[in-house]
Amino acid sequence: MNDLPLISVIIPTYGREEILRDSIIDVLNQDYGNFEVLVVDQSPNHQPEVQAYLEETAAAGKIKWFRLEWASLPGARNYGVRRSVGEIILFIDDDVKLTPEFLAAHAKNYQQHPEVGAVAGRVFDRGKLSDSGGDLQIEYLPPQAMDPGIAWYHIDLVHTIKPQQVLTARGCNMSFRREIFTKYGLKFDERFRGSAVREESDFCLRLRQTGYKIWYDPEAYLVHLGEETGGCHDISMRSLKYQLTFYHNHFLMALKNLNTIQALRLYARLFDCHVLGRPPCNKSGSPVKVATRAIFYTLGFIKALGTIIQSIWNDGQIYTRLDQSLIKNN
Repeated sequence: MNDLPLISVIIPTYGREEILRDSIIDVLNQDYGNFEVLVVDQSPNHQPEVQAYLEETAAAGKIKWFRLEWASLPGARNYGVRRSVGEIILFIDDDVKLTPEFLAAHAKNYQQHPEVGAVAGRVFDRGKLSDSGGDLQIEYLPPQAMDPGIAWYHIDLVHTIKPQQVLTARGCNMSFRREIFTKYGLKFDERFRGSAVREESDFCLRLRQTGYKIWYDPEAYLVHLGEETGGCHDISMRSLKYQLTFYHNHFLMALKNLNTIQALRLYARLFDCHVLGRPPCNKSGSPVKVATRAIFYTLGFIKALGTIIQSIWNDGQIYTRLDQSLIKNN
């Protein structure tokens, strides 16, 4: 009899090829003895060899492979949750490298700590590690990392080496108790657009209202390769549309979850860092670029405010409603 809790590993993917295959292989090579793999695939087409791998692996029962005709990261997460059966639901990106102990490291936190509702794993982000030379280490995050108004500039799940309570998780390495979705009815908000920046932050802020803790475990680590396109990006990070949705998503998270003082502090830090380009963003201080970013900042706030107003009659869960209607009709 297998006493290990069943883990549902959900991999949303968009426009990825060999790197997706490698990520799946790493999951299938886990030492943990009780898990399922759900690949929520929003790619219009695949290269022949990757298509063949996915077909063969699904036919062998090693993965559950779902093909979708739309691209939305929060929508894909919700879709996978509805088709999963695990006691623990774990999300990874489609461009990661895992050790065989990865799933076991997530699972032990739920077995040892009943107050933990979510586990944030450590992310060895390839780009951020190279920026610091790989030498920086942080034992405990500063108190500001638990303040939702400014936390986003103090949370470092790359260099932090001690287990501790945190405010949020990284979307490429996070897990949850199933009852977060069933008992408490939480869903990822499908109004978070583009690469869905801050969709996991929004979800984690709402999770904390249940009384459960979010626990950071550096032993539950992976390497995030951080490809610029594909994966969770249905638009290029360099596009003007991405810039607009980046600010929209930050403002939407704030309008939904923060009190007035917290929101104003976030708006100020967002402007200082992402518009003016001051550290830790370190962007160009060119007057033209600052003015351009300020325009997107303003438009992003207006669009987020419109999203909130529209929620009075439409909660924006368009992909969930579409899926539920298809399930009902079938």
